[in-house]
Amino acid sequence: MTKLKKVAILGRPNVGKSSLFNRLARQRDAITSDVQGTTRDIKKRVVTISGNRDFEVIDTGGIDDSTEMFATVKKLSLRTAKEADIIIYIVDGKNIPDDEDKELFYGLQELGKPIALIVNKIDNDKEEQLRFWDFFEFGADTTLPIAVSHNRYMNNFYAWLEEHIPKREEDAIPTIIDDEQSFEDIVEMIHNEEAEAEDRDIKVAIIGRVNTGKSSLLNALLQEERAVVSPVAGTTIDPIDESMEYKDYKITFVDTAGIRKRSKIVGIEKYALSRTEEMLKEADIALLIIDSTTGVLELDERIANLIEKYRLGCLIVLNKWDIRENITYEKAVDNIRDELKFLHYAPLITISAKTGQRVHKILDDIVSIFERYKQRIPTSKLNEVIKFAVGKHHPPSLNGAVVKIKFATQYEIKPPKIAIIMNRPDGLHFSYKRYLANILRSKFDFEGVPLDISARHRGQRMEDD
Repeated sequence: MTKLKKVAILGRPNVGKSSLFNRLARQRDAITSDVQGTTRDIKKRVVTISGNRDFEVIDTGGIDDSTEMFATVKKLSLRTAKEADIIIYIVDGKNIPDDEDKELFYGLQELGKPIALIVNKIDNDKEEQLRFWDFFEFGADTTLPIAVSHNRYMNNFYAWLEEHIPKREEDAIPTIIDDEQSFEDIVEMIHNEEAEAEDRDIKVAIIGRVNTGKSSLLNALLQEERAVVSPVAGTTIDPIDESMEYKDYKITFVDTAGIRKRSKIVGIEKYALSRTEEMLKEADIALLIIDSTTGVLELDERIANLIEKYRLGCLIVLNKWDIRENITYEKAVDNIRDELKFLHYAPLITISAKTGQRVHKILDDIVSIFERYKQRIPTSKLNEVIKFAVGKHHPPSLNGAVVKIKFATQYEIKPPKIAIIMNRPDGLHFSYKRYLANILRSKFDFEGVPLDISARHRGQRMEDD
């Protein structure tokens, strides 16, 4: 397969980079606002234009030197330009050409890559006549007017991209079928291969309160600076994702926005909280980051409830272990287990994202949890365990009527979902369901994985929850 071209969108703050990113991605993916510096990290999406031209578009933070944090954003943005194949530099067409823009553009030209100067916010023909032509003094090989918010003048921009983005190589389609293989066999084989490939992708959400070290952990896991780290609470706003290969798995990390108390969430952070929940819907595993210098707070418990809500695999990561005071490992574990009882199944690891202490072990834990998250227990073995559980302790009766378990079957993975087929499904008391879950966990390895158990009539559709 041909390697996808990387197209980086650069420019100073508030010129419309994220709006163009969203336009190319055909969805409201990057958060946009009038607040300068809304985008701080790097966002990536694979997009398609003209039906058969695929590329990876990269949204970068606004290039600015006004604060230490924005200096870090600038460094990440310029590094992204060096790694890209094609560069789009956006300027604000509402303003006159800026000397700082010229200096940045000339520096990017020296990289020797295809680069276009895109003059945004040219909303009508009058503005094109009055403002656009001033930007030809940059001396760019390609200078194009657009109005992203109004979707104007976009055709020439897409045509320029098409010049540098190759058409997709169509996959070869076999025209001869082996006589010994039926059409159904081939369809099943392809389906199994796709399922196998899908199960090699792990989506991991990094979640926690503000300033617990989520972005520092992401950088430590990737072994390079990809997320902006700052002592300013709420630095990460857009959830950002980065992928890596590990033990034949593709692990995609999503560094979500730090969550505050609802009363303190203002402005664009409201979008960030909503986006975080959207990301959790798609995740397989959550890394719950707890600050070891403070322990579990009420807000940590509310955040942990999101993991339970979306039924994710979970690893509890106790960060800043190198600077904690007056707390032993045993005391820290007791605190977490006492405050987060509903995550009793989640293993715990102490780390320091800053020093790298034990960070490497997280990758092994992620792979192990995911393998358990997608495991399927054979029906025969499952029923052996259920029969053992019932023999040890019968289900309590319901208003004097006998409650019988006929058999059990696992009908879904990620997370494992088990149906208990009964004569009286309403007679499965929550305490007995918990008893069955404990027995199953003692016989099978479900560490780090939620376990869904539901009671059903024979013949009831499994998706009827």
